[in-house]
Amino acid sequence: MIGGVRNIAKIPELKRRILMSLLLLAVYRIGVFVPTPGIDAKALAAWFAQARGTLLGLFDLFSGGALENLSVFALGIMPYISASIILQLLTVVIPYLERLSKEGETGRKKIIQYTRYGTVVLSAIQGFGISIGLERMTGPAGELVVANPGWAFRLMTVLTLTAGTAFIMWLGEQITERGIGNGISLIIFAGIVARFPSGSVNTLRMIRTGEMGIIFVLAVILLMVLVVGFIIFVERGQRRIPVQYAKRIVGRRMYGGQSTHLPLRVNTSGVIPPIFASSIIMFPATIAQFVGAPWMKGIVNYLSPGQLLYTLLYVGFIFFFCYFYTAVTFNPVDVADNMKKYGGYIPGIRPGKRTAEFIDRVLTRITFGGALYVSAVCVMPTFLIRELNVPFYFGGTSLLIVVGVAIDTMSQIESHMLTRHYEGFLKTGRLRGRR
Repeated sequence: MIGGVRNIAKIPELKRRILMSLLLLAVYRIGVFVPTPGIDAKALAAWFAQARGTLLGLFDLFSGGALENLSVFALGIMPYISASIILQLLTVVIPYLERLSKEGETGRKKIIQYTRYGTVVLSAIQGFGISIGLERMTGPAGELVVANPGWAFRLMTVLTLTAGTAFIMWLGEQITERGIGNGISLIIFAGIVARFPSGSVNTLRMIRTGEMGIIFVLAVILLMVLVVGFIIFVERGQRRIPVQYAKRIVGRRMYGGQSTHLPLRVNTSGVIPPIFASSIIMFPATIAQFVGAPWMKGIVNYLSPGQLLYTLLYVGFIFFFCYFYTAVTFNPVDVADNMKKYGGYIPGIRPGKRTAEFIDRVLTRITFGGALYVSAVCVMPTFLIRELNVPFYFGGTSLLIVVGVAIDTMSQIESHMLTRHYEGFLKTGRLRGRR
């Protein structure tokens, strides 16, 4: 492991990519503390102190504290994720978008462009809703959060928050292109990890004041270690379908005849389902929480973490996106056709349609297990907070994202090292990402 880290410095391109990623993430973290104009920071902080444990607290976790500070990055990257969800869903029902998705790099760039436009539109809508809600908010002493409400403040807030989200989107694309790892995932990763110091300090404070016992804290830490180990084990798990290639004679040479396998990952979709599920639930509930109508407050209560409706919707969306994203990224018919084209077959299964049906059946079963695993990990903090009163800052979705993104990023770093004939992080194997 230590030798693998040392080898990073020996590869100039890899070192440059890592430094570029760290620099861009540092720019993102600096922007989290740049406030939106026209806000009383103290009154806003006092209001957010009462909103901890609600859906806004969860949203603030994904934004890395930007929402609590109401910085220029307050909306975070969630509008971009929501736009991506909408475009992927429309790809299934709109023939034009479906054709674009099959046109290779040109079609992909076009879809990305549409996603950017959608991000700006969603950011403007959310920014306007937040500006209206801010004008109605008051601190504990009745002081106004917005000093000078009106259309000037609303337009300024919409412009500021939309520009902030567009800039985060650009940062993510630059990290993906010029850095290492997936930029959007790393931005969410950085926002979650940035809350770790404050969570640790709060836990120590609770130990000193006697609110939590040291034995109980050690038990929670042990549970966290076990959960992290379980996540790593499942994320690297795969179902290997044996594939045999028949011998072929081309000219005077014989090709094929070797045995290999088709790896199907237990969690093919990675951290996409919980991120998508969270963003869908957060979008209407966040707008509703800033609107003062009584029926809107009822929606917020029902869609708050720990409520039965929130849990059912969350698990339902996770299952849906596990299957949906797997179907989008892995086509059994194409895999079966490619195997048949090159003389490959699964022992005991007829090539072509029967092979596609067999792969689809196996993939459906292991995806169900993967969806159960993702749902269990994401719902676990709700149970711990409600039943055991645990301040579980990095459980569930956040822990799954942190571990998953770390595995993917380390896998990409190792791929760069192995490509240049350097030793990876592991001497007895290779660190596999989820893709």
